[in-house]
Amino acid sequence: MTRDLIGYGGAWPDLRWPNGARLAVSVVVNLEEGAEQQVGDGDPHSERMGEVLSVVPPGVRDMGQEQIFAYGTRAGLWRMLEALERHAVPATFLMCGRAVQRAPALARAVAAAGHEAAAHGWLWRPHADYASRAEEAADLARCVEAITLATGRRPEGFFCRGSESVWTRGLLLEQGFRYTSNAFDDDLPYEDPAHPGLLVVPYALDSNDMKFFHPNGFVRAGEMVDYVGDALAVLLAEAERGRPRLLNIGYHLRIAGRPGRFRAFEGVLERLAALRGQVWLARRGEIARAFRAALG
Repeated sequence: MTRDLIGYGGAWPDLRWPNGARLAVSVVVNLEEGAEQQVGDGDPHSERMGEVLSVVPPGVRDMGQEQIFAYGTRAGLWRMLEALERHAVPATFLMCGRAVQRAPALARAVAAAGHEAAAHGWLWRPHADYASRAEEAADLARCVEAITLATGRRPEGFFCRGSESVWTRGLLLEQGFRYTSNAFDDDLPYEDPAHPGLLVVPYALDSNDMKFFHPNGFVRAGEMVDYVGDALAVLLAEAERGRPRLLNIGYHLRIAGRPGRFRAFEGVLERLAALRGQVWLARRGEIARAFRAALG
């Protein structure tokens, strides 16, 4: 695979989003809880990254880590769904298949609230670590089936932890996906010439609450709100100069769903609601369809 370091080359398309704005904003919530690897669930090892790095020996069930993840679905989900409804902000939920299979009622609640259910892999793991194309294809199909059964709608978008494999995009096309979000390299969607028909809708890890779990990241909730505010200011200024843009803001149920970090979620929603009309708040599937329609 040849790396593209040029992209649009400074010549962005003359594009307005459906409401006339030049800046689209995608709020993403990750539903991974129950799909992280845990020895207690029969996985070969337990996820180490949580509120602290796990100190449980390899191969031993880590019940503390299980509970840290479970907070996201037991408490964080409802707090975040209520805030999205109160501020009338649509979101895309990246759903891991095993998480949905274990708690389909939660996925149904998300869909019933009007949010998009996109595929986040069967497990919360990088697709780059699959040993074979067949194994990855089977897990991707399992994820699609779980989400479709729970929500009544087949997911059209995909994003996995870390990196795709060399097979992922071909598999996505084969299984009927419209877009992938495993890309951190642009402020606009773009076509992948190696996989015609699959749109790349980039994601971002900087405007993402996972940085609360990293030492070089956010500590107080207000830091993320201010960071996203800075990103909005820069992109709105570029939009005023005629440049179309996309801002991605990512959250996790077990991270921003905690009371001490919840303002990182609600504070951003408040800012976005205040900008309604200046920005287009949309689900990622809508962004993909609008981009294709605008470019003909």
